[in-house]
Amino acid sequence: MKQAEVTMVRVYITEGDHQLRKLLDFLHNEEQVRGVTAFRGIAGFGRSGRAHEASLLDISMDLPLVIEFFDSPDRVEKVLQDLNQWVEPGYVVNWTAQVNMGE
Repeated sequence: MKQAEVTMVRVYITEGDHQLRKLLDFLHNEEQVRGVTAFRGIAGFGRSGRAHEASLLDISMDLPLVIEFFDSPDRVEKVLQDLNQWVEPGYVVNWTAQVNMGE
C-alpha cells in the first residue's frame, strides 16, 4: 500500500466566536485544503476556565467547535500562516500523519 505524508491540523474555537462559517469558507474556497471536518463538542472549557455544556434544558450557543483538516506539509505551512490572523495563538494544533494513496 502506497502512503504519503500529510500534516493534520485541529483548530479549537467556540460557537460564540461566530467564526465557523468564515473558517470553513476560507479553508474550502480560498485555501482548498483536503479533508475538512467540523465537530461540535458537548462540553469543554478554554482559557477562561468556565465550562460550556449542552443539556436538554439549556442548549448553550457557546459550545466548543473543532475544525480538523489535512494536506501536504508545504500546503499546511502556508495555511497555518494565514490562520494566525483568524484564530488566537495556542488554539491550533498540528502533527504529521500518513494518508493511504492506494496501490
